[in-house]
Amino acid sequence: MIIEPAIDLKDQKVVRLHKGDFDTVHQVAEDPVAVAKEFAQAGATVIHMVDLDGARSGKRVNGEIVKRVIAESGMKIEMGGGIRCMDDLKAVDEMGVWRFVIGSAAVTDPEFVAEAVKAYGDRIAVGVDAKNGEVKTSGWESGSGIHYIDFAKKMEALGVKTLIFTDIDTDGMLSGPSYQSLENLRNAVSCQIVASGGVSCNQDIENLAQMGLYGAIIGKAYYAGTIDLPQAVRCGGDQTNP
Repeated sequence: MIIEPAIDLKDQKVVRLHKGDFDTVHQVAEDPVAVAKEFAQAGATVIHMVDLDGARSGKRVNGEIVKRVIAESGMKIEMGGGIRCMDDLKAVDEMGVWRFVIGSAAVTDPEFVAEAVKAYGDRIAVGVDAKNGEVKTSGWESGSGIHYIDFAKKMEALGVKTLIFTDIDTDGMLSGPSYQSLENLRNAVSCQIVASGGVSCNQDIENLAQMGLYGAIIGKAYYAGTIDLPQAVRCGGDQTNP
């Protein structure tokens, strides 16, 4: 299982939110490059990076930081936040990003997803962000009326190989992942599934690994010091070919 420590960027700072609520934003680290190097030293090879400014406003103000992280850490970057069209994909590709996460636009513009998959193949991932089973969009602030399983099946049919599932109620809460929702998703589609939200300790990583998931994102637990990242990486196994 690929361990993906997270860096969320807002106003060029490393921040975290509770349940995706922008009113709860708070800085958790000074230097994103230094944090990325810590991840690399722990044995991780992939960083899950979110451009919160892009997610909410569509404005890309963190591009230079992303380039520095890639250049100075040697890590692969899986990045989402405000990727809404082919020009956005081209822009993040030119930054050196390894995999692109399409969020809200996958709900509102599935034709864009199809075009993206045709152009970039398995470098495309789709974020499945759900609250009470409903997929949320626009930085998790709007409902879609679509059940997450139905949405996942639609993305699979479009050729998407990787889904990043977030249970919004667990995100940033250190309450444990939504195991049942993840199990339901794993049984419904054949895509690679990355678990996001709620990871609080190394036992959570062990549980997710036992489920046979492709990946797990570690966010607040790292910054709060409740998880041993090198141990999590060892639990995940070989990280060299994500």
